[in-house]
Amino acid sequence: MDTRGPLCVGIDPHASLLADWGLGEDIAGLERFTRTVVEALAERVAVLKPQSAFFERFGSRGVAVLERAVADARSAGALVLMDAKRGDIGSTMAAYAATYLDPASPLFSDAVTVSPYLGFGSLRPALDLARRHGSGVFVLALTSNPEGAEVQHAVRADGSTVGATMLERLREENEPEVRAGTLGSFGAVVGATLGDLSAYDLAIGGPLLAPGIGAQGATPADLPRVFGAAVREVVPNVSRGVLRHGPDAASLVAAAERFAEEVRAAAG
Repeated sequence: MDTRGPLCVGIDPHASLLADWGLGEDIAGLERFTRTVVEALAERVAVLKPQSAFFERFGSRGVAVLERAVADARSAGALVLMDAKRGDIGSTMAAYAATYLDPASPLFSDAVTVSPYLGFGSLRPALDLARRHGSGVFVLALTSNPEGAEVQHAVRADGSTVGATMLERLREENEPEVRAGTLGSFGAVVGATLGDLSAYDLAIGGPLLAPGIGAQGATPADLPRVFGAAVREVVPNVSRGVLRHGPDAASLVAAAERFAEEVRAAAG
């Protein structure tokens, strides 16, 4: 982010975006869309975040497109954050972890999003594998969708909310790296649309992935108000706000650079 600008761009081949680009809702359209985004941005932006569901819906051929996108993006120097939001227990969670965090996997990524709502401890296979291979994990904590509040704002017996508990658990996971003077590898997903979050301690010692900028209504100028002193640890995510400028590669680059500059100016 210091070198390329503070921005994560999603690769979300929605059916509506494929249509807007003049592409078919088929493997050829998916491949053209994905290749265009990767070729335009992978050498320029800090992070690319493919949403795996939009590839999985095309079956094995869609997953093959995703595999190629991950490999090409990482080869071009971008960090790849796989937006999979996996969450399970035991051996199943271990299999999910191996899919995205084992270097032997064709879907090996620099980080993956996970859901902790079977209990934070259920994520242990992913956390341990990420630590072993120098990868990262982003845990859903305070998400931008309105439905998230019924779980994340629920109050536990000790008086803390579930969302606050996720942040505290991440702080504990990052403590060894923080003591060593580096930013931890375990981040939280915290929506940029949530307004004032001063009631939450966002200083988790790791990055904060901030979806919601662009199509969902948040702007880079909102980041200091939402994240306060933790704004420098924010990884702002923009998807449709950039992708809608395709299929012209130069327009995609210009949109990404504009968002990155706006974030840099807002964060100070």
